[in-house]
Amino acid sequence: MPHYNSRLPVSRRDALHRIGAGFGSLGLAAMLADAQVTAQDGNSPPSPLAPKAPHFAPKAKHVIQLFMPGGPSQVDTFDYKPMIAKYAGQRPKTVDRKTLRNTKNGLFPSPFGFKKYGQCGKWVSDVFPHTAACVDDICFIHSMHTDIPEHAGAMMMFNLGHLQPTRPSLGSWLCYGLGTENQELPGFVAMSPRAQPRGKAANWGNAFLPGAYSGIYANIASMKPDSILRDLKNPHLSRAEQREQADLLAQLNRFDLERQHQDQKLESSIQAMEMAFQMQFAVPEAFDTTSETKATLEMYGDSEFAKGCLLARRLVERGVRMVQLSHSVDGYDIAWDTGHGNIEHHRELAHKSDQGIAALIRDLKQHGLFDDTLVIWGGEFGRAPTSEGQKGRDHDHYGFTVWMAGGGVKPGFTYGATDEFGCTAVQNRAHVHDLHATILHLMGLDHEQLTYRYSGRDFRLTDVSGNVMHEVIA
Repeated sequence: MPHYNSRLPVSRRDALHRIGAGFGSLGLAAMLADAQVTAQDGNSPPSPLAPKAPHFAPKAKHVIQLFMPGGPSQVDTFDYKPMIAKYAGQRPKTVDRKTLRNTKNGLFPSPFGFKKYGQCGKWVSDVFPHTAACVDDICFIHSMHTDIPEHAGAMMMFNLGHLQPTRPSLGSWLCYGLGTENQELPGFVAMSPRAQPRGKAANWGNAFLPGAYSGIYANIASMKPDSILRDLKNPHLSRAEQREQADLLAQLNRFDLERQHQDQKLESSIQAMEMAFQMQFAVPEAFDTTSETKATLEMYGDSEFAKGCLLARRLVERGVRMVQLSHSVDGYDIAWDTGHGNIEHHRELAHKSDQGIAALIRDLKQHGLFDDTLVIWGGEFGRAPTSEGQKGRDHDHYGFTVWMAGGGVKPGFTYGATDEFGCTAVQNRAHVHDLHATILHLMGLDHEQLTYRYSGRDFRLTDVSGNVMHEVIA
C-alpha cells in the first residue's frame, strides 16, 4: 500500500509547499482553494469502489474463500470411495492416467476412517469432525476439474480464471462489478497465517483493471491490529491535517491526470492515497478481536487459521466484498502438497483448519450473515487415488472436490461425481470457469456481461467459457 504521509516531522505548511513546488506558475494558494471548493460542492470524482447495482437480484453479497493451496486429497476428505480398498494395489484402466510425476503405482486406500453425518447422510473423513457436523449447511461439488496438474498454473486458473498471472483475480472482478459497502476498508482482503501462497500478489491482483480493485494482503501471524498492514499510522500529523494533505495531493494528481488524459498508475495512486487515509483508522478496529466474547474465541480455537476465519467474519460484517484466506503452515506456501510424501500429513492440516471452518459457518449464522455470505472451500486441484511411493499421492486435476456454503447454495446437497475410485469427474463435470460463473451469478453478476475493455478486446473472468451450475443454487 503506497504511504502518502511524510515520515519527517515537518510542519503541514512546509509539507504542502514542498508538494506544490513542482507546479511552477500554478499557485499553491489557488490549488488549495480549488481543492476546498471541490470538497464543498461535492463535485469530486466518485470512488470506483462505491457500491454498484448488480445485473440482477443477488443471492449473496460477500464471498469468503478458504483456499487450500497444494491440493487436498478428495478421497481422503469429502469424496468417499470404498472401492479403492477393494482393489488396493491394482491399477484399473480408469485410474491409469498421467499425473504430474506420472507415478505407476496401484490404488492406495485412505488411512482415515469415514462416517455418515447429518440428515443428508454425507460421508466425511474423520480428519474433519467439526466441518462434518456442518454438512447439512454445505453444498459439495465432487466433479471439479482443471487444465493442468502443476501448482502455479492451477492456482492462477483457480483464482484468476487463466493459467498466467496477467488477468484480474476473482476478488478484483467482484469489486469492479459491485464496488464495496465500506469505503473505509478495502473491497478485497487476502490473508494467510504464514507464507503467502505461490504466485503471491497475482492471486489477489487487479492486472489491467484499475488499481482501486486490487486486493490488499494482510499478514495475520502476529495478530497485532496496528501491524496487520505496513505504515498504517502517521505519528506527525493529526487526522484533520492528514485529510487536508490527502485532498491536496488528490487535486494535484487530478490536474496532472487531466493533462495526461489517461494514466492507470496515476489513477491507482490517487485511489491508493485516499484508501490509505481511510484505512489507518478502520483497519486496526476491524482486526482487533479483543471485543469478541470468550465464547466466540473458544468456538474458533487458537490456531492461526482459525484466527483468520474470525477476521474474515469481522471483515464481511463491516462490508468488505471478498476475503481470501489461504492455508499455509510454518513458511510453506502450498501446505497441502505435503501429501506427496505421506498423505497422513492431511490429518495435521485438517486439525489446524477444521475447528475454524466450522466456527465460521456457525458464527456467520449467529450474526445473520450466513445467507448473504458465500463460503468456498477447496484447492487448485486434488490428489490421485493411486500411491506415490509408499504412502503419498500425486496431483490429480481430472477430478476433485470443492464445497460452498451459505450465499444462496443448496444446503446438504451433493453435485456431480467422480468415477468409482475418485480419479476423474464423470457426472455433471464442472470446470473452474463453471465455478466462477456460478459464484458471479450468486453475487448478481452475469459472467458474460461483466467485461473490461483492454488491449482491443473485452476480457472477462471466465474468458470465453463457463456455465452457471443452476442445480446448486437454492
